[in-house]
Amino acid sequence: MTALTIGSVSLNVAAVTDVGLVRAQNEDAFMADGPAFVVADGMGGYEAGDRASAAVVAAFKDRLSSTAFGTFDEVNAALLDADDRVAVVAAGTTIGAGSTATGAVLADHQGRPHWLVFNVGDSRVYRHLGTHLQQLTTDHSLGRELVAAGELSEADLATFPQRNVITRAIGADDSLADSWLVPVVNGERLMMCSDGLHGEVDDETIRAVLTMTGRPEDAAQRLVSLAKEHGGRDNITVVVIDVLAGADDLLSEHTSHVGLDTTADTVVKHR
Repeated sequence: MTALTIGSVSLNVAAVTDVGLVRAQNEDAFMADGPAFVVADGMGGYEAGDRASAAVVAAFKDRLSSTAFGTFDEVNAALLDADDRVAVVAAGTTIGAGSTATGAVLADHQGRPHWLVFNVGDSRVYRHLGTHLQQLTTDHSLGRELVAAGELSEADLATFPQRNVITRAIGADDSLADSWLVPVVNGERLMMCSDGLHGEVDDETIRAVLTMTGRPEDAAQRLVSLAKEHGGRDNITVVVIDVLAGADDLLSEHTSHVGLDTTADTVVKHR
């Protein structure tokens, strides 16, 4: 566990990553030292998956490694830089490369600490407060998008063969990030993970672990262990962040959806 103070906010943070039981190497990467907390799940197989995810994390470390609040512009720049770096990785392969990028950055908004949550791909950010679990991000996967469009039922999702096909990724033609501004709340716990966790462990089990497990390092390790007990078919990465002090004491009902421009004329597209 690492104790951090970012701006006015005191945190305890822990992260665990594991290759799982099937894959030969770990293609996940993470950043857990603030003000940005990031999980990246690389794609590209033995050639480049690990390098793609490492490139995403390196872009965030270069732009957002300090004890000050991050900014919208820094996050946007990090995503653009990540897209460029993954394109370089992909150019040296025969099958291409890409990566998910999900995370939360501590930022100041109207004088109050907020999480600037962002997502490209199917890694996730969850908020846990009291006994309630909320998924803050939206998966960019074919299955989830068909469910959202009403073209596939939730009941049929588990057996849909292409449910896990990624529809957006860093380094792909569509690398647009969804993003949200979420007030930081004392006593809350954020958890971000690759699909190696949420593909094996359901949300109710995740909620129970985050509710019943005190220390963030124990919660992260327990979730990784459960993913392996359920098959461990993918790499597993979990970052758990506990907010101790320096934020709001009451949960605001207001969550703003903001846009991070990683397309059009501001991004060098994957070539």
